[in-house]
Amino acid sequence: MDWELDILNFIANDLHSGAMDKIMVFITHLGNGGIIWITLTALMLIFASTRKAGIASAAALILMLISVNLAIKPIVDRIRPFEADPGLLAAVLIKLPWDASFPSGHTAASFASSTAVLCCNKRLGIPMLILAFLIGISRLYLCVHFPTDVIFGALIGTVLGIVGYFISTRVEKKHIDKTQ
Repeated sequence: MDWELDILNFIANDLHSGAMDKIMVFITHLGNGGIIWITLTALMLIFASTRKAGIASAAALILMLISVNLAIKPIVDRIRPFEADPGLLAAVLIKLPWDASFPSGHTAASFASSTAVLCCNKRLGIPMLILAFLIGISRLYLCVHFPTDVIFGALIGTVLGIVGYFISTRVEKKHIDKTQ
C-alpha cells in the first residue's frame, strides 16, 4: 500500500491544477451511480440498430452491481486512500465516498458498459472506452481510490462486459430462432 500512497501523493502534490481539478471533478461525476452508462444503455435499447449493444451493456451493469457493489466491496472492505493518509484529503474535491474502496465501482461500471458495447459496436464502444479510462483516472486524481482499486475495477468490468456481450448474443439468437 505504501507504493500506492506514493503514487497518490505524487498526483496530489505535483499534478493538481485549477483547470484540471474542474475537468476531473466533472468526469468523475459522470460515473456517479453509473448514470452516464445507464442513460447510454437506455438510449441504445430504444433503437434496433444498437439494441444488442444496449442488452450487452445492461447485462454487464447488472452483473457489476451484484458482483462489485453487493459482494466484493463489502467482503474486502478496504479503506479509502484519504483514510490511510489524511494528507490526501485536500485532493479529494468531491463529497467523501462512504463505501469501501476496492474495487472502484465507477471504474468497474465504466469498463463493463464500454467493453460490452465495444464487443457489439466499435464505433460507439471506442469513445465509451476512452471515457471509461478517463473516469478511472479521475478516481486516482481525486485520491478516492488506490491504483489497484482502479486496475481491478477495470479488469473486473472488462470481464463482465465480455460476459454481457455473450448474454446479448444468446438473447439475440433466441429471438432469431423464435421468429423463424
